[in-house]
Amino acid sequence: MRYKIVIDSCGELLDEWKQDEKIESVPLTLMVGEESVIDDETFDQKSFLKKVAACPDSPKSACPSPERYLKAYKCDAERVYAVTLSAELSGSYNSAQLGKSLYLEEFGDKKIHVFNSCSASVGETLIAMKIQECEEAGLSFEEVVKNVEEYIKSQNTFFVLENLETLRKNGRLSSVKALVASALKIKPIMGSTEEGSICQLAQARGMNKALIKMVDLIAEKCGGNKVKNLAISHCNCPSRAQILKDAIEERIAPDRIIVLDTAGVSSMYANDGGVIVVV
Repeated sequence: MRYKIVIDSCGELLDEWKQDEKIESVPLTLMVGEESVIDDETFDQKSFLKKVAACPDSPKSACPSPERYLKAYKCDAERVYAVTLSAELSGSYNSAQLGKSLYLEEFGDKKIHVFNSCSASVGETLIAMKIQECEEAGLSFEEVVKNVEEYIKSQNTFFVLENLETLRKNGRLSSVKALVASALKIKPIMGSTEEGSICQLAQARGMNKALIKMVDLIAEKCGGNKVKNLAISHCNCPSRAQILKDAIEERIAPDRIIVLDTAGVSSMYANDGGVIVVV
């Protein structure tokens, strides 16, 4: 095996990756009250969302241990690339870096690079696709790293949430603001900063208007440039994701639009009805 991509479980996997030995998902652990849920192929989104709605406390996540990353790096691949969710949101990036140090100390030199996605969810998916594209094109390890780091800097993340409860519970949104937003049906359109933290870009009254506003912001950010790959992830709302996909195709016509259902960590943040777009 020439190369391997290790992606933490906040990144959704393409169907073809699930049986590909070159791709490995390293799971985070989700905590709802006193219960722990492993974010792997056993994750049950429907059951998880019910538990989150019933729990008065905010759900939390725990990043994989450095030893778990070390295990992923122990393989026949000559080159290993790890992709983690934003270092501003999780310790997964630091854990992956420590896992790399442990590997080098124990087994000696190997080409391993850890990418801080500065994003989450399908942002990580697109980064893994970019790594795969560069590797299949025959680029050197150094060239892959350079090209992918530049690609990460060019990425933009947008999302709209139907339910603000998780943001309220974890303190990112005050109870008063959440109550007013819910009463007035105000939906904030959120995004990521260059460093990978969360910011509010705009707001609209009602989900449909918020989606239209998000498409406007995406088109504005693309600025008429040709888009190769764009990804949408949704939490339990495939029809909403399809409407969004159709609207984006009409405005900017990307070469490929990938639509995926959120896995565990992304479901925790997006909550029921949330949609995420990365371009």
